[in-house]
Amino acid sequence: MSHIVLVRHGQANTGAKDDRDYDRLSPLGHQQSGWLGDHFRHKGDVFAQVWTGTLRRHVETAEGIAAETPGPVTRDERLNELEYFTLSQLLADQHGITLPDTREGFVRHLPALFGHWRDGKLEGAPESFDHFEARVRDTLAEISAQDGRTLVVTSGGLIGMAMRLTLGLEMAAFCNICLSIQNTSVSSWLPLEGQLALTQFNALPHLDTPDRLFAQTHI
Repeated sequence: MSHIVLVRHGQANTGAKDDRDYDRLSPLGHQQSGWLGDHFRHKGDVFAQVWTGTLRRHVETAEGIAAETPGPVTRDERLNELEYFTLSQLLADQHGITLPDTREGFVRHLPALFGHWRDGKLEGAPESFDHFEARVRDTLAEISAQDGRTLVVTSGGLIGMAMRLTLGLEMAAFCNICLSIQNTSVSSWLPLEGQLALTQFNALPHLDTPDRLFAQTHI
């Protein structure tokens, strides 16, 4: 039986203003990744496969986890995040909705961004909303066809889309899910008769102690 474990990357460069500058772990992000790896080893977790996106923050997180696996790590660009900063700049240029600098602002900004993107109102978008949805669906289907447990290190938007596909989420719920996903959180699925069944979401077992609560981050 296969089993998919999706992990969001560790905290990245939170002061970034574009996708390229964001794409590296902060010192805390490296620490979060190492703690998660320690947790997996303490449990005795061995993964049949490890997959990551090709972004630097995915690779650094996977290296920090250093999960036990018998084979090489597969890096697949289909597991990369949507280009949030690029889409945000298009939203600002074309619709006057600017990128916020507070979490409260992102709560309002994300639905606006995703709504314009889904409806095809962002000219020059690097990919369509439908393409993003399809690549997540197709990649997870391919991974779920593998035998054994697969660890996948990716990003919050992709995990949110996995939740949308699994639970049939409407846009508002999809946005709320994306905003809730924490750095190095663990979410798990089991394939059941051609569909994915959620077994765990946004868990932080490696950070759930009083001395590590400070390390529970969203951005």
